[in-house]
Amino acid sequence: MGRKEMIAMLLAGGEGKRLGVLTKDLAKPAVYFGGKYRIIDFTLSNCVHSGIDTVGVLTQYQPLELNRYLGIGSPWGLDRQDGGMTILPPYVKQKGGVWYKGTANAIYQNMPYIERYNPEYVLVISGDHIYKMDYDLMLQHHKRSGADVTIAGIEVPWKEASRFGVMHVDDEDRITAFEEKPKNPTSNIASMGVYIFTWKTLQKYLIYDEARRGSSHDFGKDVIPAMMNSGLHLACYPFKGYWKDVGTIESLWEANMDLLTDKPSLCLYDPNWRIYSVSPNRPAQLTTMTAEVTASCVNEGCMLEGIVDHSVLFCGVHAEQGSYISESVIMPGVRIGAGARVYRAIIGEGAVIQAGVTIGDPASDAITVVAVDQYVAADDHQLLEVEPL
Repeated sequence: MGRKEMIAMLLAGGEGKRLGVLTKDLAKPAVYFGGKYRIIDFTLSNCVHSGIDTVGVLTQYQPLELNRYLGIGSPWGLDRQDGGMTILPPYVKQKGGVWYKGTANAIYQNMPYIERYNPEYVLVISGDHIYKMDYDLMLQHHKRSGADVTIAGIEVPWKEASRFGVMHVDDEDRITAFEEKPKNPTSNIASMGVYIFTWKTLQKYLIYDEARRGSSHDFGKDVIPAMMNSGLHLACYPFKGYWKDVGTIESLWEANMDLLTDKPSLCLYDPNWRIYSVSPNRPAQLTTMTAEVTASCVNEGCMLEGIVDHSVLFCGVHAEQGSYISESVIMPGVRIGAGARVYRAIIGEGAVIQAGVTIGDPASDAITVVAVDQYVAADDHQLLEVEPL
């Protein structure tokens, strides 16, 4: 097997607790996004456009649907003999098997996979962020700086900085301090969870971290600080494009709404950077005489008889006559009954909203969430409302 300059290890085992009922039976990277995609499509498409042809996908929580979706990697051109996509769940070894204990432990458990390709560099990425990035440009930055590890960084609003690992960076893009999710952040340059490691250095620190008692075996909490403390060269790759961690109901809703502006900051229509996905192969959408659609993404197989405004509709949605959908994300196969009204909501796949039901409140900023396959009748008050941050 030929040596690869860089391979990717994609962490896709996220439980996604903050997405509530949307991830009850689904790994976070498999959550739907943008009318046509799953969240993981963005990271996989980035790999393809960056010339990375060997991707290990590390799964753990509720992997069945994600594994089915990924298949052998055909939609992303990763169905190949020399490299391609390999799904890497935790597995039983001779001495017994364990769940991945943290992000670093997940890579540690799969060191034999990495060694098969003997790469010079390893790209560690997450399957639950929405962004378009050329990882090859980041690799060139890593080589030029002579760093042991390069971390992609982006400026985030100060009020959100405590959600992330934050970095202090000097004028030469060298990381001088790193804090994982600090309560009172002193920097708003957030780690995007995109790392390029020189493999031999990473290998050494993974072995060291695995043996260290009390470690949580996490890159942000343990491995990166250990590298800092050892005086290794850590570089920041400053990223200026669109990036969203869609790990909360609010951020998932916001990222979908971001697609609906006149000039969206995340353009899905660039022919040179397509986001590849599994196509549902449904008939073209039907907009009937009674329908009105404004500033919305509507996928194939939809039958629209009502009014849709500033919303994202996935394949196979049926909105019956007199229905009204506003500022909402409607997952595949949802049926919205005649006269039903939906405001600022995320409706899970296969849900049914009975005729005349109102979801959400046009006067409220709260986001209402309807679970997968939920049947909402007129007297149903068991809906989840998420107040904005």
